[in-house]
Amino acid sequence: MSIPPIIPHPSPNHGPRRVDGPPDMLVIHYTGMRDGPSALARMCDPESQVSAHYMIEEDGRIFQLVPDDRRAWHAGTSFWAGEMDINSRSIGIELVNPGHEWGYQPFPEAQMRALAALSAHLLSLYPIPSHRVLGHSDIAPLRKQDPGELFDWLGLAMAGVGLWPDPRPADGMAWEMDEIARLLEKFGYQVAPDGISWDAHIAHGKTWDESAEAALFAFQRHWVPASMGRGADRDSVAALRALVRDSG
Repeated sequence: MSIPPIIPHPSPNHGPRRVDGPPDMLVIHYTGMRDGPSALARMCDPESQVSAHYMIEEDGRIFQLVPDDRRAWHAGTSFWAGEMDINSRSIGIELVNPGHEWGYQPFPEAQMRALAALSAHLLSLYPIPSHRVLGHSDIAPLRKQDPGELFDWLGLAMAGVGLWPDPRPADGMAWEMDEIARLLEKFGYQVAPDGISWDAHIAHGKTWDESAEAALFAFQRHWVPASMGRGADRDSVAALRALVRDSG
């Protein structure tokens, strides 16, 4: 899978990574702006204090804004698998799409091909496991929706980028919400406020709440979009159990 030519478009918005070692996460976003030039301008404006390593236009053109070895400012306040400085651990890719605010739409084929090629290249360079190819909504479920329910995660996984669940017949059998919270946490989601563990949350007399609900909804948005808003239904539970098992 060949990568389209990468167009340098340097942004001043970056800094040193704050962890040792290469990036081990890939985070996919949509720009959520009216067009690509507007998004590029914002990510190169020092006052915006936002950026990403790459941006992919609808026609498949790839722009590099920040070198891979630098900390781009794409994740904001976020969390995954106990980590809170996701910017230091990840590479961020923005896809030009107006997003839910400006007329959310499917991602064009040329854009997805370019994303698959770029992502496969990055995965060949850095130790990014398939279960750490994520959307912005996965790492910030209370704040973000991107890349959203129209993003073709299955197609990307079929191209060798990311994880897709393979449920077994028993995966969708009976469940309890405590199990769902623990599985979401085990996979990486923040299910309790302030980054505390689910066990600590329970020890303080708390139960299923807004954070856990947001984590489940973000999970559905990525892996079971047909179940969004239905709570822990059979398909969601089957997918979640399969993902946790397959991610080792």
